[in-house]
Amino acid sequence: MTTNTKFQKLVLGAALLLGGMVSCSEDFLDRPPLDAIVDANFYKTDDQILAASAPLYNMVWFAYNDKASHGIGDARGGTLTSGSYQLENVRFNTTGETAENGASWRAFYNVVAQSNSLINNINAYAGEEVTDRIKNHGIAEGRFMRGLAYSYLVQNWGPVPIITNNTALLQDTTIARNTEETVWQFIIKDFRYAVENLPENSVLKGRLTKWSAEGMLAKMYLTKAGVSGSRNQSDLDSAAYFAKRVIDNSGASLMPEYEDLFKTANNNNVETLAALQWVYNAGQAGQWGAQNSVQAFLAFGSEITGFGDGWGGDIGASKWMLDMYDDLVFDKRRKGSFMFPGEHYSYITQVPPGGSAQPLEVPARSLDGSRAYNSRAWVKKYVVGRPEDNDGKVVQQGTEINTYILRLADVYLTYAEAVLDKNPGEALKYVNLVRKRAGVNALTSVTWQDVFEERIKEFAMEGQAWYEFTKLEYYDPAKAYSILSNQDRGTFRIYADQIPDPTLWEIEIPESDTSPRFFTVSESNFKIPIPSSELSRAPNLRKPAVPYDFSADN
Repeated sequence: MTTNTKFQKLVLGAALLLGGMVSCSEDFLDRPPLDAIVDANFYKTDDQILAASAPLYNMVWFAYNDKASHGIGDARGGTLTSGSYQLENVRFNTTGETAENGASWRAFYNVVAQSNSLINNINAYAGEEVTDRIKNHGIAEGRFMRGLAYSYLVQNWGPVPIITNNTALLQDTTIARNTEETVWQFIIKDFRYAVENLPENSVLKGRLTKWSAEGMLAKMYLTKAGVSGSRNQSDLDSAAYFAKRVIDNSGASLMPEYEDLFKTANNNNVETLAALQWVYNAGQAGQWGAQNSVQAFLAFGSEITGFGDGWGGDIGASKWMLDMYDDLVFDKRRKGSFMFPGEHYSYITQVPPGGSAQPLEVPARSLDGSRAYNSRAWVKKYVVGRPEDNDGKVVQQGTEINTYILRLADVYLTYAEAVLDKNPGEALKYVNLVRKRAGVNALTSVTWQDVFEERIKEFAMEGQAWYEFTKLEYYDPAKAYSILSNQDRGTFRIYADQIPDPTLWEIEIPESDTSPRFFTVSESNFKIPIPSSELSRAPNLRKPAVPYDFSADN
């Protein structure tokens, strides 16, 4: 049995046992059910510890990964636009009732709750046969995932409650939000524990390592650096230190071809430092939520999924996103992220209605005179195709493509941003390594804007764009609001020079198009409002935030 197969069996086995615990709670303050793996009959062996932590790699993240990641991470960040889907996020009108808002909040607190349960149950019930190595490993996995969830929470909603023991909440009616500064201190503590207790090599394929934790710690320090209103040099130095350790010591390397990063055959590849691990047919096994469902919402049609999903025909890259590319043809990241009419993808099968199977040629859906065009640059990234393209491992709303938490290119750009002022030559070196893989010319000098734009292009449709702005808003809110307010999020047409086999494309805004294109962003609508349902259940969330009491932690 391969280590990857063993991990998948642990995922499904633990899911059966943890089914009640990982279901989405209607209220983030709810106590996790105590009728699952919470007693002395479990946590008795190393394998049981690893089984208990397996759902942290998929099920607890499902509600965010499903639609909210691209709704908040990409639509609010300006890389994704739509004519109908995710419009509240596209137009910066996210409210307390917006579906992706509530789904994200509940998902992140679900991650927190299950991480807390894992940590507390290992401490309470680990048997004598459990090695210290795996005991600490399981706790470190919980703290890594909890820290990651809190990084999303604090960047989206500002002050939020820090919770370490959900079972105590039934008796606690005074739960309050904690200040952003202390939430960030808590995040750093969790990741530092993970750094100290995760191994250099995965215990099972896809599991977190020391380098996963050090890379994420670098990203956390880079964002935390601006929390006080100006960038703290000590935090920038820490970001640079941990990023460089990962670069020099992890053994990770860039995948030679950008598109190959998003093929299921390349899950857990040499560039991967941390990723969610999905099981394509989990829903068929009665464990809905352990599969990756995003293809269903991103693919432009059922002809390339093989099922009745593929509901992404109305979404695609924003014009701001496409204008970011140095060259729409030669920047490999564009084709790896967004589909243009007439393009070919030899590794995805297309079966048009009434037609026969063939390699995908992206259709042009409309004609303007004699010119074929599409009104969307459809999403390619995380769209992996039909069962026959993936060794049979695709079902309705289910694939097995990993969701990246961290890959080496991210560490390169984190390091570049952290050392930009002190050592621009080093920053230039690592920005150009990312650009070289993308197939675009090297820069001769580098600025903050260059690093920012590389991050937008490199991680388009990976749920990251919005968090570039939350990071910037901490120390230069005016700049963050200005960039967002000047993003062209309106509709357009993409004309191919010829069909089939185009070599050039033209992006044009029709004169008749009067749809809104720009949306003003300010302090009043930058942060996401706490979901209305949570405010009604926990009115103390309306009160001023207080510092977290770290003395209460073990």
